[in-house]
Amino acid sequence: MTRANVIQLGLLILGLGGLAYGLFSFAGLDSISAGIAAQSLLLLLVLGWTGSYLIRVVSGKMTFMQQRRSYQQAYENLRVGELEARFDALSEEEQIALLQDLEEDKNVNQAPSDP
Repeated sequence: MTRANVIQLGLLILGLGGLAYGLFSFAGLDSISAGIAAQSLLLLLVLGWTGSYLIRVVSGKMTFMQQRRSYQQAYENLRVGELEARFDALSEEEQIALLQDLEEDKNVNQAPSDP
């Protein structure tokens, strides 16, 4: 959220408070009761918005986190595609040799070490 958006949101909340005060006054409440009702309404609104923000933070469903996940997935897909293209460009003998080397490395890494 940019600084301009924060200022706009603040002005919107201020305007909503004034509008709520006017509506409560028009509904027949005296000025003190209308002010308390408008403040209560705004407090509930701000608490609800803050609560929803905290839920998004805790659950990891914030815009930045979602963008990061989608970029990471796209990068992984790109890398897998590049590796597959490189593998397919190898001759059949080179592919077999590479797969054998990978299998040997896998077996070496899985072998138990002596104490």
